[in-house]
Amino acid sequence: MQVMFSITLFIFGACFGSFLCCQARRLRLKSTKQKTLGKRSVCLSCKTKLKWHENIPILSWLLLKGKCSHCGKKIGSTEILSELGLALAFLALSTTINITTASLIEWLIFGFTLALTLSLGFLAIYDGTYGELPTSLLIISIIIALIIAGLKGWLLLSNGSIITVGPIFATVVPPLLSVLILGGLYLILYLVSKGKWVGDGDWLLGTAIGLALADPGLALIALFLANFIACLVMLPIIKKTKNKKIYFGPFMIIAFIITISLSSCGIINLW
Repeated sequence: MQVMFSITLFIFGACFGSFLCCQARRLRLKSTKQKTLGKRSVCLSCKTKLKWHENIPILSWLLLKGKCSHCGKKIGSTEILSELGLALAFLALSTTINITTASLIEWLIFGFTLALTLSLGFLAIYDGTYGELPTSLLIISIIIALIIAGLKGWLLLSNGSIITVGPIFATVVPPLLSVLILGGLYLILYLVSKGKWVGDGDWLLGTAIGLALADPGLALIALFLANFIACLVMLPIIKKTKNKKIYFGPFMIIAFIITISLSSCGIINLW
């Protein structure tokens, strides 16, 4: 059952990745007042409407070798990265819950975490493609993360494992410290550099991730992973292209998924 659950989530993640990639382009065209893509998926080069078998997440891109079957132009890597990225994210999150023993609160946390992952996935695609983080999606992500933090506090209270330190300390302090580590740090960097070091949306993204993690130890790990992955991926590109701009949002989101998955497996649990 657990294996089938993971496979199902992988497939759903790939489908959502394809959908979010398309919606990111639609939002960009709408915000720049350009012509919309229409209701059907089309090739961006020749504008030919794609057939159903050309819209299968991951498989279609691989079978077509990343090229349009009509004009032969390259489709690009954004589509396959979005589909594979969300598929792997959902697969990783499937390990955070035991479907046979999970309580109602745990299912709620899991459901809202999936919703947050979709919102963050859209932000990662948009930021990675256009170098911007839509404020409306950041606010939605923060609201969902607040709900997750509240549910995690509720879970602690229901388990009766925080009597020694007090309910307020155990349920309120960890999320606040986590937000200060991620959101607070990027806000300081943004203010000090006047937007030169980090973008104006990075601290809001850090706030959402900090709330969802609700653990200062996990926040520190996510911060380290985000910077490490960013350096690992972007340094060779910077040396090759001489482009010093790093869109940090996608790496923060990748670090969040890795951290929360490792935490749920008991590999890391610091607070």
